[in-house]
Amino acid sequence: MRKTKRERLEAAGWKVGSTEDFLHLSPNEVALIEMKLALARDIRIRRLRQKLTQSELAKLVDSSQSRVAKMEAADATVSLDLLIRALLVLGASRKQVARIIAWEGKHAA
Repeated sequence: MRKTKRERLEAAGWKVGSTEDFLHLSPNEVALIEMKLALARDIRIRRLRQKLTQSELAKLVDSSQSRVAKMEAADATVSLDLLIRALLVLGASRKQVARIIAWEGKHAA
């Protein structure tokens, strides 16, 4: 956010902060969320590159299409285990999964 816009909002009585501040997230919680977002993003990218539907991927990981949709959306109910299993099914190596988890860039919201 630009400094001028932030100053205008604060002058109008708005509190400006980060998502972490608003939700009172610890650094560990932020790290976990960012890991899940990175894994979810990579699942979708790999699935689309392989021209698979969500239903086709669901069959490969022994799940449902709606669960794959939740995986790609980084839904809180989806386990890291399922995200990693999907990546492995899509051909990611353990080293690639480790790189995805280690990625420290900001996600595009």
